[in-house]
Amino acid sequence: MPFGISKQFTFSASHRLDGLGPDHKCGRLHGHNYVVELTLSVGTDALSEVGFVRDYGDLKDFSRWLDAELDHRHLNDIVSFNPTAENLCRWLFERWASRYPELSAVRVSETVKTWAEYRP
Repeated sequence: MPFGISKQFTFSASHRLDGLGPDHKCGRLHGHNYVVELTLSVGTDALSEVGFVRDYGDLKDFSRWLDAELDHRHLNDIVSFNPTAENLCRWLFERWASRYPELSAVRVSETVKTWAEYRP
């Protein structure tokens, strides 16, 4: 798709990853200041009359949901899967693709140097 926009959102949460060795630090309870990035893409003929992929203001629903459902929560209590950054990307994509049909990728960062991405 030739046109795309991205917007970042943040939330803080704890988690613990299952299936790791006893000495692996991510197997212990810990938290992150997560950054989630949504990317929306459309073809040349799909821009709005104004020239937008989508108005950034339309993403406010996602921001409100993130604050209400994930911020300052323990992710293992919310999701039914191992809450790795990779799994969170896919889960967020699948949860929001119907609301944002232009959604083309979701990225999740747990640290300033690391990103996971889901792009079906």
